[in-house]
Amino acid sequence: MGLFDRFRRQSAGGPASSGLTRLPRSHGPSGLRARLEGAMAKRRLRGWNPPLENINALVASGGPRLLARSRELVVTNGYAANACEAWAANLVGDGIKPSSLLEDGDLRDKVQRLWLAWTDEADADGLTDFYGLQAMVAREMFVAGECFVRLRPRRAEDGLTVPLQLQLLQSEMLPFEKTETAANGNRIRCGIEFDRVGRRVAYHFRRRHPGDSTDQGAVIPETVRVPAADVLHVYRPIDAGQIRGLPHIAPAMVRLFLLDQYDDAELDRKKTAAMFAGFITRTAPEEPMMGEAEADPDGAAIASLEPGTMQVLLPGEDVKFSSPADVGGGYEAFQYRTLLAVSASLGLPYHLVTGDVRQANYSSLRAELVEFRRRIGQLQHGVLAHQLCRPVWGRWLEMAVISGALDADPAAARPVQWIPPRWDWVDPLKDIQAQVLAMEAGITSRRKVVEATGYDIEEVDRENAADAARAMGLGLRYRTTPGETQGARATPATRAKPGNGAGDDTGDGAAATDPATEQE
Repeated sequence: MGLFDRFRRQSAGGPASSGLTRLPRSHGPSGLRARLEGAMAKRRLRGWNPPLENINALVASGGPRLLARSRELVVTNGYAANACEAWAANLVGDGIKPSSLLEDGDLRDKVQRLWLAWTDEADADGLTDFYGLQAMVAREMFVAGECFVRLRPRRAEDGLTVPLQLQLLQSEMLPFEKTETAANGNRIRCGIEFDRVGRRVAYHFRRRHPGDSTDQGAVIPETVRVPAADVLHVYRPIDAGQIRGLPHIAPAMVRLFLLDQYDDAELDRKKTAAMFAGFITRTAPEEPMMGEAEADPDGAAIASLEPGTMQVLLPGEDVKFSSPADVGGGYEAFQYRTLLAVSASLGLPYHLVTGDVRQANYSSLRAELVEFRRRIGQLQHGVLAHQLCRPVWGRWLEMAVISGALDADPAAARPVQWIPPRWDWVDPLKDIQAQVLAMEAGITSRRKVVEATGYDIEEVDRENAADAARAMGLGLRYRTTPGETQGARATPATRAKPGNGAGDDTGDGAAATDPATEQE
């Protein structure tokens, strides 16, 4: 047998085959599909036929109802409300703050001071500052999945540090049902106008909130076209091509709603079980019973029972007491498992949703916090910093230069680093020691360590220098070296004076050194 004939027999799965067989042609694509368990259509999965719809179609059809249910759930459900606050507190905290990267130190300091003064005037409603607006945006992302920020230029006579303010608009202000073709030929999809190449050019906002009954207006509020350059759409895109946001609470909504109903039913059951009630059966209903009051409107006779009462029953009468069913032993385990599923759906640690840390320890808390904060860091830099903070910074610089509040080139002053809030760990001493070792080994820099705490390193250095100068002027000395403190808090001591032996606070009789030498 020739080499060609042997190869042909092996390919056909003949006797000389090495076990590698080729599927028949009839088993090609259909055979591969049959091997995918999720694509099977047998009896087990026959009823599972989800529609192949784009996420934009799902949002357009179910967005309003999903949004209404989400807002009601966060207001009425304790777990949802706590999860919303925990989400916003960890995502924003006390604010994602800028650190200018200008090389000119004087100009950088002026920019930072001007920004700090403007943050108190940033809110168009005058209720909070810029970092408070960040927290409101974070809450809207949890509840509605998106938030719109309108950049509002102001007049010079308004007296603002920089003539710019921010106005937050809820998701309901942009109608989901507005999908049409504009007069200029652009497409309007879910209230957002796109040009012929797919760029956002405008947003068609309602003039009034559709659910605000205190703002009297038309039944169907008219819309106004706002250029896209003046609007920031902050949302987390989870699918390619997604144009509107989905509530972050959406995967857990049904469980939270049903669990709330279950808890209400159990509360009513316990309330009924706590009631002491008896039912009397008698053969002569026309004869009054001891302690019997007037019949209620339905005609049922009611007898009261007082402490120390000895009720004498007539012949033929019998008393039966109610015995409602109790909650049962599986209530706690069921609650725990359901809330675990809710926490997983929300992407939040269990103790942040429920406040329950009974089964937690340092290792378990640290393990779940590391993963959770990795997700939060992704949203901080990829969503909030990119979609909100950087555009606001750029527009603020332009308005500051135009108004004369800042003498600089906006393009040259644009480089900035946004510093998220610091993380508070379960055992901060171990983390600080690890950071010190990392700096000494050259693994990281002091700038990154300081910025990880949520502060600007230059501001920290200026404060340290001012504290050192003040301490030197007052004759104070601080023990700051790791060998002296060994994890203890640094304590001040007065400067040693010649001849009196003062200043010996080391415990071994060593004389105090000069503050300048100690700082070095």
